[in-house]
Amino acid sequence: MFAPVYLDHNATTPLDPAVLEAMLPWLSTQFGNPSSRHEYGRAARRAVDDARQQVAEAVGAHPTEVVFTSGGSEANNLFLKGAAACLKPGVIGVSAVEHPCVLKPALQLARQGWQLRQLAVDSEGRVDRDAWLACVADKPALLSVMRANNETGVLQDVSSLAATARTTGAWLHTDAVQAFGKLPLSFRELNAAGVHALTVSAHKVGGPKGAAALVLDKRVEISPLIAGGGHERGLRSGTENVAAIVGFGVAAQRATAVRAGNAARIAGLRDVLEVGLLALGARIFGAGAARLPNTSYFALPEIDGETLVGKLDRAGFAVASGAACSSANPEPSHVLAAMGVAPEIARGAVRVSLGADTTQQQIEDFLNTLRTTAVSLHELTAMSA
Repeated sequence: MFAPVYLDHNATTPLDPAVLEAMLPWLSTQFGNPSSRHEYGRAARRAVDDARQQVAEAVGAHPTEVVFTSGGSEANNLFLKGAAACLKPGVIGVSAVEHPCVLKPALQLARQGWQLRQLAVDSEGRVDRDAWLACVADKPALLSVMRANNETGVLQDVSSLAATARTTGAWLHTDAVQAFGKLPLSFRELNAAGVHALTVSAHKVGGPKGAAALVLDKRVEISPLIAGGGHERGLRSGTENVAAIVGFGVAAQRATAVRAGNAARIAGLRDVLEVGLLALGARIFGAGAARLPNTSYFALPEIDGETLVGKLDRAGFAVASGAACSSANPEPSHVLAAMGVAPEIARGAVRVSLGADTTQQQIEDFLNTLRTTAVSLHELTAMSA
């Protein structure tokens, strides 16, 4: 079977074999409902509790602060809509480069009477300080700024932003889905700085799809999106996906244990990649800002990103032309637009995101293939001109 080199780890990661092994009993013989009182149910409840402890330890939180959800999108919606439901409509501020699962709920709230502030970013993708302070001056009720961007990998100094907003009484959330497993992440430290909630997801760190968590300061009142039997402290009803939650716990524990070593090695590979990209005349977005160690988002002159991704896929390399969660949208990246990148350049954007199994040989092979592919596409363009 043909297996392309996988360079799209920001979209999802391969399932860690140890995670799969931990999940298998909960997909077969251990099938109890965690809410049942008999031994099958008690075993499932213990498994969920153990996983909650593992996730909490991985993000520097208390287990009672971890609310399991079906994914990062649900967790982000749970915070924004759940908190908004317990407040009078006021100002909500989100950065202009947020993932759609933050931007779209914020737009929904705007249609319900909330005053939305989409906070400008600079040319590197960092939240503009003046825009942030102007929003803070409006006494917002809700704020959400991601820790790391899913497209560019650019990091936001969430702790610093939080410090300037503490006196407003706003509830501040950070989408940490991409940062989880790649950067040190402590909810206790963020909470002390003024962050009240963060989102993490299993399938970005070698875990299964279908499990994520909203880590929530218990002082924050939120209304559940899903009402029912009162699961997850009444914040997310529905029978728990035990196998996925067990996998999430193991994945969180394993990713945290190897994070520092992986980050240093992968950052070195990213540097090799970007030296090669620059030699090809690429523009690397966000290169002047602190970024995730594994992410490179670039465009080659006069080459369409979607076309390039298709050619690379057929040549054996799986990369992305944008965010997988919004790949159906044919418009240029809203992230690049917010950074002031011209549409004709943004349409050329390609994202390469490295993982634990990426090798230097794969990077070198990718660069060689990219070089020949770019030459071929330029020749086709010249012939059709």
